[in-house]
Amino acid sequence: MQVSVESTGSLERRVIFSLPAGDIDAQVGSRLREIARTVRIKGFRPGKVPSKVVEQRFGDQVRAEIVDGLLREGLDRAVRENELKVAGLPRLSPEEGAAEGELKYVASVELVPDFGELDMEKLEVVRHTAEVAETDIDRMVENLRAQRATWHKVDRAAQPGDLANLEISSLVDGVRAPAEGMEKSSTVLGSAGIYPEVEAAIVGMHSGEEKTLDVTLPADWHNPQFAGKTVTSTFRLIEASEQVLPEIGAAFIRSFGVKSGEVEQFRSEIRSNLERELKGALMHRLRTAVGDQLVATYKDVELPPRLVESEAHNLQANAAEDARRRGQQLTATFDAFQDAARKRVLVALLVGEVARRNGLQLERERLEEMLRLIASTYEQPEQVFALYRNDPRMMQNLQNRVMEEQVIDWIAERAKHTEQAISFQEALER
Repeated sequence: MQVSVESTGSLERRVIFSLPAGDIDAQVGSRLREIARTVRIKGFRPGKVPSKVVEQRFGDQVRAEIVDGLLREGLDRAVRENELKVAGLPRLSPEEGAAEGELKYVASVELVPDFGELDMEKLEVVRHTAEVAETDIDRMVENLRAQRATWHKVDRAAQPGDLANLEISSLVDGVRAPAEGMEKSSTVLGSAGIYPEVEAAIVGMHSGEEKTLDVTLPADWHNPQFAGKTVTSTFRLIEASEQVLPEIGAAFIRSFGVKSGEVEQFRSEIRSNLERELKGALMHRLRTAVGDQLVATYKDVELPPRLVESEAHNLQANAAEDARRRGQQLTATFDAFQDAARKRVLVALLVGEVARRNGLQLERERLEEMLRLIASTYEQPEQVFALYRNDPRMMQNLQNRVMEEQVIDWIAERAKHTEQAISFQEALER
């Protein structure tokens, strides 16, 4: 196999592969003969399957695997011999103009840009610190009580905090929804589950009472047909129910997996969970702070365009999926994600380059700690350990995440950094 490298730009190379068709045919034939000796196909005895049948069944797959292996081997050799620092995945395609008896492929490869000097001591980073206070645990206990709350019907007027069961119909541009009857809905008054004007109108209503109200929908309403329009909404309060919180007793505590039912152990486990959440939030803040400094310092560096484009597509797809889950439709165009994609690619490449230049290696202890933290959030942690260790892709993603955090810490320690204490609640704000 012959391999050559051509420069097509400051950050792009074309790696051209020329593979003799005869050599490939020979390897394919050898592999098919191996398969024929052991393969089991209905209607034939083991080892007696005709070569024609074996070729029809496995030929294309074997050929693709052999060609793929040769191309990977050739690409790895070209990268080593030409000292290429590859960014992202190569784009591989057949090449036209191959001579008789040969196959030609070309890999389009993007490179890591030259960042010049990487002096992390020039960066200025604010490292936030926070602790879990008893009041934070109290707040979480109340949240857990609210999760286990029951609702009791009341005969008084609806008030904030009540669960309101409603029947609703709407009229927009002369079109009624639903066409007949009324839709049932419910909301906790004060939770912003429906529009403030409607919530305010429900407060003070009694069961069976009905009101009609005009509400102007926002311009970014999830249904473009009604965005920015005025809706005439008629709603009837079926009933109102008040929230009844459970007592913090043994039964309540055991319902969250604390078998002893003891308050102190319950609060201790809540503290552990909050500290784990806090650690992640502080790392997110540090990653953002370091990332902002890196972007500001190296904003003029040329980046691999295809890598930026791919990241923008990923961001757009994630945003579209998030909008779909909220019952909305993404309106932002592809161009709206270009700036964020560029920043993410820039930081990722810089983090990788810092690690390479300084010989930073993944710390196994840190990886194990992260895996233990993830597993501790599940009822059967040992299954989580097995899942990661048996899935190379999941483990690789975890290793990448831990390595990134490790490099971010390394950069922050060498930058001009100041510490700023904030509350647990502030730390979780994004």
